[in-house]
Order: sequence, then structure tokens, then C-alpha cells
Amino acid sequence: MGTAELVALMLADGRVPTGGHTQSAGLEPAVRAGLGADGKQLSDVAEYARDRLRTVTRVEAAVAVLARHTAISADSSPSPADWSAQGSPSRESRSENPRHPSRLDDQPVGAGGTGGGEVGLAGVEEAWAARSSSHVLRGVSRRQGRAYLRLAGRVWPEVLRYLPRDGEVPRPIVLGVVAAVTGLSAEQVARIVGYDDVQTVVSASLKLLPVDPADAATWLAALHDDIEEMVADVAPLTDVEKLPANAAPLIDVHAQNHATERMRLFHA
Repeated sequence: MGTAELVALMLADGRVPTGGHTQSAGLEPAVRAGLGADGKQLSDVAEYARDRLRTVTRVEAAVAVLARHTAISADSSPSPADWSAQGSPSRESRSENPRHPSRLDDQPVGAGGTGGGEVGLAGVEEAWAARSSSHVLRGVSRRQGRAYLRLAGRVWPEVLRYLPRDGEVPRPIVLGVVAAVTGLSAEQVARIVGYDDVQTVVSASLKLLPVDPADAATWLAALHDDIEEMVADVAPLTDVEKLPANAAPLIDVHAQNHATERMRLFHA
């Protein structure tokens, strides 16, 4: 399986086939709304990435950490055949992709509650959905999660003990389960989520704005302390009731608007 460090590097590599090239972490609609307009104040890109780290990315990292903890602490690992008997998360997401029959609301992930502050992966998914107010962004995360799950099912097949082979599982939950089966620490999986989000923003800026690649790398390096601060904040999390609920309403608005654009470079 290799070392945890190599697994972390692999998951953070943009060349891994998980569809990362289709994402701008909301930067494209933000640019369309005026961020960095006319090539001015390009450093706003770094501030945008920093704002994400403090809000939506913090929630995603926390969910990944909790999914890792839930998979590790489960008394038994359910098989896909067990899910239909384990209850179901909310039905709100069925409209996000009605053509796909393997939704988590129809086939929940993981085991049921374990008592105390711990829940099964289905409960983690419910908590994630409750903190992701944009149905567009929920759909984006589930499609990304499906790509991650497709890769994980081949590279780390043990993941399929916890997650459906062809399900649209939210991306942070897939990452958390991958972390559990490959030996990644809570800090490592949170760092992957934070780094990937910042790198997605910075990389997208090179295609959307007149950015010098050296400047983009400088922005990324300057955000390392912010990433580590976020990692230290969410890594100890083991209780679903303590999941952060930080939000960035303008990012949600931009995502809703972007979903109806006829001309766009990135999916989201």
C-alpha cells in the first residue's frame, strides 16, 4: 500500500484522475463577479483562498476528519448489501441528480449510530448536507466524490467495505474513508483538503486572470500557515455535534449563478 506520506502526496497531486481540472473552487464565478477585474488587485485571489479556508474548506476538512474517525471506530464494517436496512439520510438531494439511482439518500453510507457523539457515515453525510446550503455545491461535491470513489475502489479496494462502489458520496467523506484504510492521520487528511482547495484556486487563477505563475506560487506558500491553523483546529474532531458550520453565502450565490452560465471554463 505504501507509506501514509506517499498516499498523501498522491491525493494532493492534481494529476490524479479525480476531475480536479474541472474545478476552480468557485473562483471563476467570483472573477465573473469582479474579483481581480482588468488584471488589478490580483492578490485578491490569495485573500479569496484564505476566506475559503476559514469557511467552506474548514467544514469540508472537518467532515473528512470525522469520516475517518467514524470508519476507524466502527464496531464492524458494513457491506454494500447491509445499507438498505440502515435507515436513510434526508431526501432533499434527490433533485440534484434524479437520473442517478445510487444516491446516498437512497443507499446510506456506513453503519448506524454508535452512541455518545458518534454516528455512522450516513449521519456524517447528513451533517455535511445540513452545513452545505447550496444544492449546486452539494451536487458538485457528490460528483467529485464519485470520481474519488472510482479511483479509490481500484487503488484501495478496502474502501468498498464502507462505501458503495458506484455511489455519489460527498468528496470529504470519501477522503476520510481513504484516510482510514491507508493509515493517514487526521492531520494529514485535513491538510490534504486544505491544500487541495488552495491549490485549486491558485491553479484556476492562471487560466482566468493575467497571473504570473511565480506570483501564484508565492500566494500558495503564503497560505501555508493558514492551512496549518485550519488543520490544528479540525484534526481533534470526533463528535458530529461539534462539526463547524462556517458559511460563505456569497460563494453559494456565485455557485448558483455559475450553474446557469452557458459559457464557462470550469464546472464549478
